[in-house]
Amino acid sequence: MQIFRSLKYPNYRLHVIGQAISLLGTWMQRIAISWLVYQLTESVFWLGFVSFVSLLPSLILSPFIGAFVDRHKKYRLVFITQIGLMIQAGLLTLLVFLKMESVLYLSILGFIQGVINAFDVLGRQSLLVNLVDDKKDLPNAIALNSSIFNAARMVGPAIGGVLLSMYGELVCFTINFVSFIPVIICLMLMNVKERVIIIPNETAFQGLVHGFNYLRRSPHIASLIIILTFSSLLVIPYTSLLPAVARELFSGDERTFSWFESAAGLGAMIGAINMARMKSGENLRYRVMFSAFFMGLALILLAYAHYLPSALLFTGAVSFSMMMQNSSINTYIQTHAVPAYRARAMSYYVMAFQGIFPVGSLLTGTIAEAVGIKNTLYIMGGCGILIAIAFYIYLRLHIQRRLFKLNLR
Repeated sequence: MQIFRSLKYPNYRLHVIGQAISLLGTWMQRIAISWLVYQLTESVFWLGFVSFVSLLPSLILSPFIGAFVDRHKKYRLVFITQIGLMIQAGLLTLLVFLKMESVLYLSILGFIQGVINAFDVLGRQSLLVNLVDDKKDLPNAIALNSSIFNAARMVGPAIGGVLLSMYGELVCFTINFVSFIPVIICLMLMNVKERVIIIPNETAFQGLVHGFNYLRRSPHIASLIIILTFSSLLVIPYTSLLPAVARELFSGDERTFSWFESAAGLGAMIGAINMARMKSGENLRYRVMFSAFFMGLALILLAYAHYLPSALLFTGAVSFSMMMQNSSINTYIQTHAVPAYRARAMSYYVMAFQGIFPVGSLLTGTIAEAVGIKNTLYIMGGCGILIAIAFYIYLRLHIQRRLFKLNLR
């Protein structure tokens, strides 16, 4: 089938197998940590804070890491980071086994995971282009990669919710630790041929400046990163409210929370599959605009929902739109950035997505404490619609400028 055409490449196939297994464990761990923090504190602020700490390194380090990744072999970097993440998962499992869990320890381990992830995410994003021989299949590979991520997000919390209610957090953390073994085995079986790009020696700050200058020369990429930045700050952090939505708005427990996570994962997976079916030549920037609008609208409907099934449906719709937006931006940067600056361009994507997200989570938690969960969702939905309108105006002005320049010739 055309939708799975990227799987014909052995290296990419191994990548898919390893990631699929590992991500199931990752999502089990995420749901367990969220529920554990909420049980320990009963505060949406601390939910946002733990998320903020774990993703803060992406905000601080990603732009500097881009130049480092451009200069080094991505395969070796990913191999090292996966081992590091496995060690971190083992320490977290040991902490819960010894019954020493606290917000402080969870935050420290979350920060360590965030530092490793900052290198891992950028390394894997940049490695992807070397796993697919025919670059025409790269958009399909990126979309399938997102499908795997969100299939795990759908199935992982569903399994995690059952295990959490029956056996507790320790089982979820243990499974995540063990799930890194297939990833490492699959990486060892790969035969990746990387073409090392010769880049003049530069300091981390110089690499940051060069990457920023490249974005200034590429407004078509920069505009998408700006859209993602505002979305990650004001809209996407709705996910950090899901434990409180399940418990406070629908009087649910950990299993109810897992349904919300699974609904979000299902919606995002459908969005990723839709991206995988995309034909070459489609206007990705218009996809971003429409996706941002529908994400905001779905959030408003989620805030208004009075019944659990409708709330789950709207949660899936938010994640569907979010996946369409983020995957379109990712695909556009991967296919339009020049190879020598690809990792640096992607570093700003990671910073805008994973780096700004924790700031948004902290802001969302603070607002929710002040005005309540429903009102916060209404505010976030309105922001999503305003972001889409602003991007529409930008695109119209860009088209008018181009037409004006053509008329002058």
